[in-house]
Amino acid sequence: MRTTLAAAILATALPIAAQAQDRPQIFPTRDVAVTYRVAGQGQQAELTMQWAAANRMMRMNMPGGVGYIVADHQNQRGFMVMEAMRTIMDVPMAQAAGMQRDLENAQFTRGGTEKIAGTDCTVWRYQGPQQSGEACITADGVMLRAQGSAQGQQGRMEATRIAYGPQDAAQFRRPQGYQTMQMPQGMPAPGAR
Repeated sequence: MRTTLAAAILATALPIAAQAQDRPQIFPTRDVAVTYRVAGQGQQAELTMQWAAANRMMRMNMPGGVGYIVADHQNQRGFMVMEAMRTIMDVPMAQAAGMQRDLENAQFTRGGTEKIAGTDCTVWRYQGPQQSGEACITADGVMLRAQGSAQGQQGRMEATRIAYGPQDAAQFRRPQGYQTMQMPQGMPAPGAR
């Protein structure tokens, strides 16, 4: 009886474990800066994202140098800096983390492989609570391409440059001497979906 019960538990657990493992690493496992070409809502731009992997921190430099958003995944908080106005505003983590947050709870289906900006990645189709689409992600968790829809909007981003290496910790800190603003109720942060 014990052998049969153990075999039944093992047989049930194996598909669940295999299914849980068949998803990409969605946070970079080493420091990296990636420049993307992004397109959506009839507009195109270039932006850079930096990752400090050990602290699970991400910085997204907004197009045109107007500012940046930092998402601190480890401590579940984010802030946005608007350089021209020298202001800083705390933003909800869902807005600071954007797509990354939705991918944490998405269902994935593995596809083929591609090479983007000279780097190999695996294509994954995903269906999340707020979005669906396809992404090409490296084995160490760097998204090189993504396209899909969220809240009725279509978008695409693709890496044009990938630079692995230590990221300056100062890039992820709140700047000193900036005026603090409160985010207006119901207003999405720039760069948020």
